[in-house]
Parts: sequence; C-alpha cells; structure tokens
Amino acid sequence: NVAQSFQMATDSAPDANAHHLVILIHGLWGNPIHLKHLHDTLAKQHAGEGLYIYLPASNKDNFTYDGIEVGAERITHDVEAKLKELEAAGSKIEKISIAGYSLGGLVARYVVGLLYQAGVFDDIQPMNFTTFATPHLGVRTPRNGYRARTWNFLGSRTLSTSGQQMFLVDDFRGTGRPLLALLADANSIFVRGLGLFKHRSVYANTINDRSVPYYTSAVSRVDPFVDLDAIDVHPLPNQHQPVILDPANPVEPRREQEEQPLTWAERYIMTQRTRASLPFYALLFTLLPIAVPLFMVNAGYQTYKSAQRVKLHEAGDLVDLKRYRIPLLEESQAVQDRMVERLAGDSSQESYLPTPPPERAGSASPVSRAQPTKTPHLTSTEKNEDSPAAWPTLALTDDQFAMIDSLDAHVGFTKYACHIQKVRHTHAAIVMRVDKESYGEGRQVSRHWVEGFEV
Repeated sequence: NVAQSFQMATDSAPDANAHHLVILIHGLWGNPIHLKHLHDTLAKQHAGEGLYIYLPASNKDNFTYDGIEVGAERITHDVEAKLKELEAAGSKIEKISIAGYSLGGLVARYVVGLLYQAGVFDDIQPMNFTTFATPHLGVRTPRNGYRARTWNFLGSRTLSTSGQQMFLVDDFRGTGRPLLALLADANSIFVRGLGLFKHRSVYANTINDRSVPYYTSAVSRVDPFVDLDAIDVHPLPNQHQPVILDPANPVEPRREQEEQPLTWAERYIMTQRTRASLPFYALLFTLLPIAVPLFMVNAGYQTYKSAQRVKLHEAGDLVDLKRYRIPLLEESQAVQDRMVERLAGDSSQESYLPTPPPERAGSASPVSRAQPTKTPHLTSTEKNEDSPAAWPTLALTDDQFAMIDSLDAHVGFTKYACHIQKVRHTHAAIVMRVDKESYGEGRQVSRHWVEGFEV
C-alpha cells in the first residue's frame, strides 16, 4: 500500500556522505506517511547537504496506545540501531535533529532524555528540536461543566496508557506525579537533554485544533484566540500566506471594535456563519449515534491489546529495558520528597482563574522571549506589569502551571502561532497530513520550518 511504499522509499540505504541525522516522529494513531510532506519539504530544501531523514515505524498505528515511555523506548532502540547502521556504512554522524507531531512531540521529548542519558549527545551535536501541535500540557479541558468533566473522564479511560498520561491522571512509576510533569522537571534528564539543542521551537495552531488547543501546544497559561473579533494578529513578513505569526508579538487586543449592525435575518433567524455550518452539524449529529458506540468498543479492544503489548515489552525480549529504566528511576527518586505537595490536584473549578496569579512582568505572554528580535515588540501585559492581564488566565492545574514555568525557564521554546483559517481541522493541516488543497496553509508552516532549519 501507499504507507508501505513510502516507508520503503524513505528508509533508504545508508549514505556515506550523511553527517546529520533527522528523526521525524508521528502522532497518535499515526504512521510515517503522515509526515511525508515534512520529509519531502525538508529533503528538497536541503538536498545534497548531508541530511539522513529517518521516520521510525515501530510505534505506528495502535501501538501509540501503549504509553509515551513505551513508544519512546521503542524509537530510541531504533535510533541507536540506525546510528550503528550508518556508522557501518561509512557515515560519520556529527549532528542530530528531532521533530515530533502531536503525541509524537511528547515521545520525542522522552527520546531526547534517553539519548542524553545514554551519552549519545557527548559525540553528536543536538541541533534542531521541533514540535507541531503537541499537547505539552496534556489535553485536559480547562473548563467547568458536565461536558468538560465527561470528556476529561472518558478521554483518560479510552486511550489506554497514553490517554491517562495526556489527561494527567497517571502516577508515573510510583513518583506520585504525571509523566508530563516529570518530562518538564528542571532536574530531569528530559529537560537537560532538551537544553543542549541549539534551536528549540514549537508550532501551535491558533484555532480549530480540537485535538490539541493552542494553550497546550504553545505552553501557555492564556488563549488569546478564543474571540477572533477581539484581537489583531501580526503575521511575519514575506510569507506566501500570512500563517506564521510574529513570535515576539503575535497578537494584541483590538483597541476599537467596529461592530457591523446585524441584518434582520441575522438578528431574528441565524447568522451567515451559523447557516454555513448547518451541513456540517447535520452530518455530525447523524453520525454520532453510530460513531460513539463503535469508538467505545474499539477503545476497549485496543486497551486490551495495548496491555498485552506492554506486558511483552516489559519482559524485555525486544528492547533492553535496563538501559532505559535505571537512570529514570534514579531521577524519579530525586523528586519523591516533593510528592505530597503535588497530590492536591485541581484548585480551581472555573474556566479561568478569578485574578491573575502573582507573576513576573511578561510571564502571561502567550509566547516565549527566549530568542527575541533586536527590537522586540511587547504585549500590553509586558508593557506595564501593574496593568490587568490582556487575557484571563486559564484554570489549569498546579502541575500544568509548574510545567509552563519550568519549560519557559529551562528550555525556552521559540513559540510560533500558526493562524490557519481555511479549514475546520487544523490539527491535520499544520503538517499537511494529507495532500489536500484545503490544507494548503500548512505548506507555509513546513516552508518556515525548513528555511530556519540549521544543517
């Protein structure tokens, strides 16, 4: 099939001229073909420059149910085998870059920690680390109400181990903390490894990403893009399409809103936007009674199958787990004394916190200033630390706020907001997961990435 043909084509024979290994990691329920556009765009932009682009396939499709750490251990095993294969063919790999899409970004962060602990970065220079639409803070809905609570409950129980980890309800290896909290701990091998990469960036959808909302992919305590009529966005110059927003000043509140009077039909019947959405919602409500039971049955079956695979994985027949587990347990022991402090859980029952928490000037900004321009623009919050926040702080958990603080302070991602507006499903469009004309704005994302990719 197409996926197998693409895998065979990309898993090419080792190139003796290759000196830079690039690893692309797909997302939940994904496979390498989902990253075909990223692969092809990068290969074309840097043809003849010594790149070897590798798309591991050992964690594809339903194997992504098995947990972030299990997937990362599989992929790390594959990467180490690929490095040996390239070395045997005469390649001298001197640099390494890693990019992950969706769940693959979390797997990539875990892989970085394992490679760091294994000493791979002692001999190979980490260059570019990138995630696209990755739920760095998990996918728990920061809202009140029965629908949000139902989603948080069902989601954490229908995606096996990976679901528990993304909804922050897991207790990772007896630490009393979710895996994602450990991934962001400043004392962990994961943050130490990430800090060695020369360039660290995230690409986050601003709207219409129902799988990974902006706040979690941009590692942000606010979401400025909830009401597009109340903001002005600032795209970077010289783009074919105005998709990538300026990381130094992506958005600001609109000072003067010009309200257009509603027509009689819009006032008493429905707006044009609602009318245009009717076919979509009609199809949705028709399919839901059929799709939901099928999804639940499949989720139960996949959870069972995942448990069987994890049991085999834990037996260590395919992967030498001793190389990956002992260092992590040592890191986990270092945080045992803080376990009790982390068990409080959610402290807020609202969609937003009632008042902004005490914080340094600019900390509520939705972007990182780790790599500012020479004359960076400041948001209204940064201009005056005593002024009210431009956008309300989301009602995240204590663990999520701690993740934001740690990643901003110790990793310093450059955060690119991707303002894709022409499709309903921007989660797929951001990496052109399917070659569709309607996903065309995703080409600007990949173009921006490869142009800034340092070989």
